[in-house]
Amino acid sequence: MTDATTPADPPAGAGSGPLSADPAAGTDAATVVSADTGAVMVAATAPADRGGKPFWARLDSPFSVGFLLTFGGLAAVLLGLALANIVTVLIYIAFAMFAALGLDPVIKWFMRHNVKRPWAITIVFLIFGVVLAGLVMLVVPTLIEQIGAFITGIPDTIANFEDSDFFAWLETIFGAGLGTLVNDLEAWITNPANIAAISGGLLKVGAGIATAISGGLIVIVLTLYFIASLPAIKESLTQFAPARNRAKVRSMTNEITDSVGSYLMGMVLLAFFNSIVAFTLHAILQLPFPLLMGVLAFAITIIPLVGPVLYWITASLLALFTDPVTALIFSIAYLIYIQIEAYVITPKVMSKAIAIPGSLVVIGALIGGTLLGLLGALIAVPVTASILLIIKQVFLPKQDAKI
Repeated sequence: MTDATTPADPPAGAGSGPLSADPAAGTDAATVVSADTGAVMVAATAPADRGGKPFWARLDSPFSVGFLLTFGGLAAVLLGLALANIVTVLIYIAFAMFAALGLDPVIKWFMRHNVKRPWAITIVFLIFGVVLAGLVMLVVPTLIEQIGAFITGIPDTIANFEDSDFFAWLETIFGAGLGTLVNDLEAWITNPANIAAISGGLLKVGAGIATAISGGLIVIVLTLYFIASLPAIKESLTQFAPARNRAKVRSMTNEITDSVGSYLMGMVLLAFFNSIVAFTLHAILQLPFPLLMGVLAFAITIIPLVGPVLYWITASLLALFTDPVTALIFSIAYLIYIQIEAYVITPKVMSKAIAIPGSLVVIGALIGGTLLGLLGALIAVPVTASILLIIKQVFLPKQDAKI
């Protein structure tokens, strides 16, 4: 007779341990025997091994794999088309963000002089508005007049050039065909059909001007929003980093944005100095269209490193059509200014910007200009500097720690 308090013997074949499974059954179930009641339970175990291959590398479900791959490719194509359609908007955003970073050092200067940030932003934009209105009222009419005079004066300029001693000297080198080449070039430039073909027609030019004006207004509005919320934007981006790294990420972000802002403001100042020097030299030497050449100097020299050299070559060649001696004087004087700018002005203006090798500046400007035009050439240097800073402060310390 069995004692009531003695647990019953486990069922036959249940095994002596808490888990028992038939190895020959090939199932994913295991038998569980309760230590208190002797009840038999069936528990599921891990699924059978399928060779350790990832889902996309297995051939047991080709339809699912093919569907997912096709769906992924279609999503990538649609994403590329969407980005292509909004590329103009992305360029506006990039311009506005870099303009905000460029104006941030000025706003911080006002804040260091006990001006609150909202009032500093208001003062900066009021100054910008006054300067823009002054340019529109004083410079633009004269600039348009000089552009028209330049285009209509091309035949007279070329005729005077052909009568000069310099042209006669060139003819002794290149032969009489030089005169024919110059006349053909004059006929091609002064032909309205060719000008319309280059510009795409008057309708396209008008549409381009309207697009540029509307784009400028959009960039100004976006710049105002970005510069007002720049501290909040930087803090929000910092939150994506792990908590243990946020202090370092915040420090690097501030260093990068401050350096980019100093660089952009420095490039604008250097381009402004170049335009003043170009205008002054043209006015003193009595070269034609000094205001037009000053504006052209600002537009070209804002390109980092290579801009002053490009303007020096362009302005010297245009001055040759007026007088070779005057062109030589202008070329020497502007070349001297380029040296002063490179060794005296630039180090002072760019003292707070990240220093990068000159070769990387040229490579970055060429790549950025090829991809995004003037915007790419302008932002290539700060982007390159930011990448170098990340490499120096993140990647290289990790490599040095590997022994």
